[in-house]
Amino acid sequence: MSNIVQFKADLLPYSAQFKTVLPKGPKGIDVDKFINTVVGAVQANPTILECNRSTIYSACQKAAQDGLILDGREAALVKYNSKAGPVCQYMPMVRGLLKKIRNSGEVSFVKAEVVCQNDEFSYNPGVDEIPSHAPDWFEKDGERGDMIGVYAVAKLKDGNYDVEIMSFKEVEKVRGKSKSGSDYNTGEAKGIWKEWYNEMAKKTVLRRLEKRLPSSSDVESVIRHDNEDYDLSASQEKPPEKPEVKTKTRAAEIIEAETIDIEHEDIPI
Repeated sequence: MSNIVQFKADLLPYSAQFKTVLPKGPKGIDVDKFINTVVGAVQANPTILECNRSTIYSACQKAAQDGLILDGREAALVKYNSKAGPVCQYMPMVRGLLKKIRNSGEVSFVKAEVVCQNDEFSYNPGVDEIPSHAPDWFEKDGERGDMIGVYAVAKLKDGNYDVEIMSFKEVEKVRGKSKSGSDYNTGEAKGIWKEWYNEMAKKTVLRRLEKRLPSSSDVESVIRHDNEDYDLSASQEKPPEKPEVKTKTRAAEIIEAETIDIEHEDIPI
């Protein structure tokens, strides 16, 4: 606890910098609330204090610039190892990205959902405006089955919809590019990808969809900061593929058949 108290004391001199960039007005964020949330995030994950302090302060500054709270839902502080030692990185989460897209005023509705093996799912591009998705909430023992895909839907101000669908394998490919996503030796999910895989999958498909939405400087800032988690130069072993199930459900067939294959610039996210 003494380390947390000292950290808060060290963080307070940055209040003026945070206050300058935090959003103002009705949707603004109070600087004291922001600092208390940062302290709470570090208290929940004390290993952050092992990171180079300048990287912690820099991560907090970027979160303040984007107007996201570091509460693990809108955004999070993530530790990863570098050649220079442990460093801290600010990572926008799916709720934070949804918040910025909604606040941009460019869309009237946006959501992202995970599709599981036992869900009912159908989507016929060019015919259906949006996917039809019926999770089996009351499946025996509450099991919806393994995640087989993820999709995002946005309704534009003109009333038109835009849809993005990704298979599990596509999400795994993106995770392989994340500096905080894979264990180097096993290729298995680690850290925030292990603890919140579904949320990271939702954010991944939202990032793809956002490329086609009307531009917003606030959203672009969040994406730019989130890009710092992805290392294209890293040579990592291909992560092991998820074991195939013996019986392929209708939802699985649709996700695999109708995943939209689009060429993306820079990184496949």
